[in-house]
Amino acid sequence: MNLEIVETLVLVVHVLAALSITGLVLIQHGKGADMGSGFGGGASSTVFGSGGAGNFLSRATTMIAIAFFVTSFGLAFFAKEKSITMRNMGMPDVIQQAPAQAEMPDQQTNGGSEFPELDPVDSEIPDS
Repeated sequence: MNLEIVETLVLVVHVLAALSITGLVLIQHGKGADMGSGFGGGASSTVFGSGGAGNFLSRATTMIAIAFFVTSFGLAFFAKEKSITMRNMGMPDVIQQAPAQAEMPDQQTNGGSEFPELDPVDSEIPDS
């Protein structure tokens, strides 16, 4: 099987898992909602039975979250493989060359200094 087809399938499962987790978390009710059922909230007439909906939704959310993380690792693997393939594809080898030697100024002139000597008469700094 082609790796691109597998990557596409993993990506589709990943997106569906993300949407499913979002929906399941929004469907579930918080801990404070259970207080009303203690005072005759009619929990026995629910679809999943008394206390059954919370357990079913929790397990479904856990299973889909595991699938989400597994597909995340799968997508990371495919991204790494693509990166390695693109790095090795058609890139020329770099040949290291020694830098050219710059010509050094003659230090015999100006008394061995790199800076030109000025006559004190040509200076713009006033004498105090």
